[in-house]
Amino acid sequence: MKYVSLPLPMIELGKTIPVDVLDPHGKLLLRRGQVIFSEQQKELLRAHQASMTSSDAKAWQRSFDRMVQHMIRDGVDVAIIARASMPAEIAEADYGDGREANGSWLDLQELLLGLLYQGKAALNPLPRLDGIERRALVLLAADPEESLFVLFQALADLTLGYSATHALLTAVVCELTTAKLGWPEPVRRALFRAALTMNIGMARAQGTLALQTSTPSDEQRKLIREHPPLSFEILQSFGLNDEDLLDIVQWHHELNDASGLARNLESRRILRMADSFVAKMAPRKTRLAMSPLGAAKALFLGAAAETALLGSAMATVVGFYPPGTYVQLANAEEAVVIARGGRADQPQAVSIVNAAGMPIAQYQQRDTSEPQFSIRAPINAQRIKVKVSLEKVHKLLRELKARGA
Repeated sequence: MKYVSLPLPMIELGKTIPVDVLDPHGKLLLRRGQVIFSEQQKELLRAHQASMTSSDAKAWQRSFDRMVQHMIRDGVDVAIIARASMPAEIAEADYGDGREANGSWLDLQELLLGLLYQGKAALNPLPRLDGIERRALVLLAADPEESLFVLFQALADLTLGYSATHALLTAVVCELTTAKLGWPEPVRRALFRAALTMNIGMARAQGTLALQTSTPSDEQRKLIREHPPLSFEILQSFGLNDEDLLDIVQWHHELNDASGLARNLESRRILRMADSFVAKMAPRKTRLAMSPLGAAKALFLGAAAETALLGSAMATVVGFYPPGTYVQLANAEEAVVIARGGRADQPQAVSIVNAAGMPIAQYQQRDTSEPQFSIRAPINAQRIKVKVSLEKVHKLLRELKARGA
């Protein structure tokens, strides 16, 4: 029988353990329902390589994921979620098929957030990562416009858990860019997974940094500098042995092109660019987000010729005004972009606020290639006071797709 290590760092003292605790040979150490009362007991269990059955591990993980999702839904502070311990109970339903990675982008965001926050203590990390990756690629292939729309909308909402949103959007930007460049699928897959996991070494701190009102402390700055090798170590501890993926993660912040495997040089460049591109557009408590146009221009500032080529491809596939972001039109209406256009600066949009500053109940589709609806300026998401109806936007996206626009 296959056994899984007990997540001792995530078990709270005095809390019931809802699984049988075994040694690697199946000998019972603690019966389910018992409690660990001291760090000494934890150390003893660690010395005996405390484990549990694979079915118990999967069920306990599902219970944890559901708990995290409820905390996010209820608006619990990200820092508190980051310190969450394993639940004391497992629902019977968690032993069934459970919730697979087959939902929407926001479902994947919640699942990935749980995995990133658990880090080295994650249960069954590779099957979970596989499921998230497969579903994300299915959603992206089915509708790139809706994928970008949902993720850029989520990027502006820090309460959702910034580290997972950042990872998913960075992965999507990398995939769209490398597909345009005609890269082979195995290379794209390694880069996609690297984008999902590159910040696992600082995921909790990343969420905290996005919400704090002060500049990073010296300790936080040190973690920012040192997280790539830490992420590398965590992924290795999962049993991940993809040499290219590990190389990309370990050196994704390194500007010295001599570092890492030569064959992954352009993958590391694209990941570094996408990482920076998404981060610039994410809001912070200490600053407004940069506009997508500003972030796109930053891709080219001082860039060498080979890097500028990658930046041009990235700006082309995402657009200067990506789906999910906001613009002011020439007629003074405020609109949300819903789809990329024939040119990077001419997307499809829907007006949500009229020229008098009043919300529009019946969304009006606008083709920004037409002079009267051309884009006057980008608008920061934090300045938009109208809540966008995803249902209305999805309906318009389906109509656009049906017309082949």
